Amino acid sequence: MKKTKVVVMLATLLVLLVGVVYWHKVSNDKAAEKMRKTVPPVPVTAARAQTRDIPILLEAVGRAEAYESVTLKARVDGQVLSVVYTEGQHVKPGDVLVRLDPNDYAARLTQSEANLARSVAQQAKARADLIRYLSLKERGFVSEEKVNEFRTAEAAVSATVRADKAALELVRLQHSYTTVRSPIAGIVGARLVSPGAGVKVNDTTLAVVNRVQPLYVTFAVAEKHLPILRRSLAKSDLKAIVGVPGDKSQRFEAEVKFIDNAVDASTGMIQMKALLENKEEKLTAGQFLNVSLALETLPQAVVVPAEAVQQGVEGNFLFVVKADQTVETRKVTLNTTYQGLAAIGQGVAVGETVVTDGQLRLTQGAMVQVKTVQPVNGAASTRSSAQK
Repeated sequence: MKKTKVVVMLATLLVLLVGVVYWHKVSNDKAAEKMRKTVPPVPVTAARAQTRDIPILLEAVGRAEAYESVTLKARVDGQVLSVVYTEGQHVKPGDVLVRLDPNDYAARLTQSEANLARSVAQQAKARADLIRYLSLKERGFVSEEKVNEFRTAEAAVSATVRADKAALELVRLQHSYTTVRSPIAGIVGARLVSPGAGVKVNDTTLAVVNRVQPLYVTFAVAEKHLPILRRSLAKSDLKAIVGVPGDKSQRFEAEVKFIDNAVDASTGMIQMKALLENKEEKLTAGQFLNVSLALETLPQAVVVPAEAVQQGVEGNFLFVVKADQTVETRKVTLNTTYQGLAAIGQGVAVGETVVTDGQLRLTQGAMVQVKTVQPVNGAASTRSSAQK
């Protein structure tokens, strides 16, 4: 009997507990319904998810690098006579930049020419003597030993002539080095020396000339992108879009020409270079640039405006507008962004309406009033890091 009474009491308590829970739920539902009816809907702007082909962009920060750069140094000791170039001047191959005082080398040149003339005269006399003594030997007036002496003398003088010619050529080269010319076409930098300054051979920098047409853009990407980069290069020429930070109006197309043969072990990055024509010289060597590489294309990806995607503690999410004008919070996976569009991997279906403005006042189940439905046209621009 006691067990039966206990069972009956437990059953009664269970029924009472279920009743209390049910009453509490009904009360909450009624309160929530009443609140929804009393709280005005939140005005929002929305857009419908669509499908579109979206390129996968790899973005990095790069730096412009001169296609050719020459640091001109003195090839002889001397003193600066004049600086011919103007800072920032465009120069062609062969244009004179700096002149050194040539008087010392002009005097050496005259001396070398005189030494050569003396040696040539001595050579002519030695040959004439050798010819005369050969004739005398044929007639038996002199011995073979005497003729050999004149042969040796003529050979020694001929060697002296060759040495004097080499010395003359060396002095001529040194004399020519007093006129410093540009070896390439480009832009000469700031003035580094002034007239009267002393210079030392291979020590003093006289000028720096950079060729900026075309221009290299050097940047680094994470090593994990190497497989897709190599696939893209194998399929066709890999193009890069180069932009100036803070100026969206300046965008240039460059062709990727170089992937380094080793990954930097300290950073896990590999260096790349793209070649940019830079015909109008709008970019300068050393300038920071933004680089975008279109690696692959996501065909028919589900896209929404990038401003619809919010960042939360648990990751990316957005608000989807339901048929009863309430919103539902959805977790989403983001594949990539491109020109203000976010390609959604999971979480949103084509045709669903997502909130693009007014999210700060929204919570799960909140009533909304859609003011306008924006077209998905990607008006804004977003970036993703190449190191991620």
